[in-house]
Amino acid sequence: MTDLPLLAAAGLFAGAMNAVAGGGSFVTFPAMVFAGLPPVIANASSTVALFPGTIASSFAYRRELAGIGGFRLTVLAPISIAGGLAGAILLLATPEHLFDVVIPWLLLLATLTFGFGARAGIALRRVIRIRSGALPVVQFVISIYGGYFGGAVGLMMMAAWSLLTADDDFKSMAPARVLLTSATNSGAVLWFIAAGAVRWPETLAMLGASVIGGYLGARLTRVLSAHFVRRFVVVLTAFVTLVFYLRMI
Repeated sequence: MTDLPLLAAAGLFAGAMNAVAGGGSFVTFPAMVFAGLPPVIANASSTVALFPGTIASSFAYRRELAGIGGFRLTVLAPISIAGGLAGAILLLATPEHLFDVVIPWLLLLATLTFGFGARAGIALRRVIRIRSGALPVVQFVISIYGGYFGGAVGLMMMAAWSLLTADDDFKSMAPARVLLTSATNSGAVLWFIAAGAVRWPETLAMLGASVIGGYLGARLTRVLSAHFVRRFVVVLTAFVTLVFYLRMI
């Protein structure tokens, strides 16, 4: 019970992070692990806890939602749900000891995405031409990762969209990022709950706070410097990655 206030604080902070730049799972997942949950259960519970917060952010962005690369969100959302469901099924099929080994590498991938994903998408666009028709397939693959782990999945989506659509205005992509991340997580959340993979006391402590943080975070995007937020998230994700690498040794 003494962990619950700290988990609630983690949920508030993570909900705001997800709305502003993504990366909220870098707060909630470690908090769940260090509260004593096994890594797979911690990951599933973290996803469920953050889900209402992303829904709140989507509501805050409702007037700014627009399609990506000529595809309506009504097309991309079901694809994201299916990918998130596939990733969640894969996660619960992964043995606990194997996931414990994979975690630091997933965290490193997410950290590199936060640090270089946006610029990498723009740089690749100069040498690679991929038709925007491939976007639904790419969205499905990224959503599988989102359902399996989810760290930096929103930024991965935007980097891919930049590569496929020649649009590098990441601020204008934020509403679609939040909505499609929510869609991805919805597929995962349904499976985690149905499979009984959620620890509810810890999850509920985070869940309510993440809703408040998610809504407030969407408002903060209008006043915060995107560069400042990105640098902060990169430093945080690098620190968490280092902690999990040291934990594995």
